[in-house]
Amino acid sequence: MKKSEPVARIVMDAVATEQNFVEADYLLCNQDVAEAVAAQRIPSGLWHFRHFGVHEGRMIRRASSIEPMRAMKMRKLAKNLLPGMARKRHGLKLDFLTEALVRETGISTTGSVSSNDYDAFTGAMIEDYSDGLILDCGAGKRPVYYHNVVNYEIVDYDTTDVLGVGEALPFRDNCFDGVISVAVLEHVRDPFRCAAEIIRVLRPGGRLICCVPFLQPEHGYPHHYYNMAPQGLRALFERSLVIDDHKVIASILPIWSLKWIVTSWAAGLQGEALAHFRKTTLEDLLTTDIGALLRADWVTTLPDRKNFELASATLLLAHKP
Repeated sequence: MKKSEPVARIVMDAVATEQNFVEADYLLCNQDVAEAVAAQRIPSGLWHFRHFGVHEGRMIRRASSIEPMRAMKMRKLAKNLLPGMARKRHGLKLDFLTEALVRETGISTTGSVSSNDYDAFTGAMIEDYSDGLILDCGAGKRPVYYHNVVNYEIVDYDTTDVLGVGEALPFRDNCFDGVISVAVLEHVRDPFRCAAEIIRVLRPGGRLICCVPFLQPEHGYPHHYYNMAPQGLRALFERSLVIDDHKVIASILPIWSLKWIVTSWAAGLQGEALAHFRKTTLEDLLTTDIGALLRADWVTTLPDRKNFELASATLLLAHKP
């Protein structure tokens, strides 16, 4: 695909210098300094930078520098907004998170921060559509801010452009050249509705990049509703989109799940149970009878919260009132 213009971008995190220093941006990137200033233990972020930060190589989050780029992006986006949806403004940002939508979709405030870099596939799509518009649906806090990517989120990060929920996108039909949805659909209450909305706003010929966990443990942001088998992910889109490829790339190989499970399991143990777990070999797991494994202290003493996080399955009991 031939590009008509280069992709404009701002790298959000940089080493702080006298030349790029902005008090608010320094405090945003250095929470310990922000807390010290708020508690009046030090006079300012600039004081900390000059006495300590410059020698420590402290970073600065260049939030203030993205506003001119955001202004251009929001002007371009304006014609693609659905009329009639309730909204508020926070400076240049648009907020569609009404109380009704919050209740309906079950979202809640969270202290967790979702922050991931773009991979080679998403990066290539951003470059390909340099003169178009891409929706990053559930963007998180991005380390790079692009002129052609609309960062859509439930959390008001510095890189968020539009606040709203995936189940009710506030955009017109067929208005985005590409949609990115990475590590998002497991966290929405209604992934079928969210997928339908993604399909609706994607223009004919537009491209989707979507990644959803399969064998990852529970991880709330702040909620975790669904993992998906490969067939499940395809089922969300294959009746409306042509599936060009479906693969497992290096960052989501099975080894990540295995290491995640083992590491988290160890974090839930202590004392002798932890020591026994660490001494258990792969050969032990492959050859020991399951009955004997079920009696191991590193199995029987794992806390309930860890059993739920790492469970093979969960059992629900209910009754109709």
